[in-house]
Amino acid sequence: MKRVTVYFEDDLHKALKLKAAEASSSVSDLVNQAIRESLSEDLDDLQAFRDRESEPTMDFETFLKSLKSDGRL
Repeated sequence: MKRVTVYFEDDLHKALKLKAAEASSSVSDLVNQAIRESLSEDLDDLQAFRDRESEPTMDFETFLKSLKSDGRL
């Protein structure tokens, strides 16, 4: 485990301390878990991008024109 210094806004620090006490956990454990979840979401997002790489693309202006021509705009 590595020790680092992190600066929190006062209200975030207070919320973290309260949540840690309520969960019988430490602030460090809460921060580690939040970072793990955030990185996991990033992996999911990157996979979604890879999964859709082969899909056709359309620029915004063309998309708006197609909505208008279909009577949906």
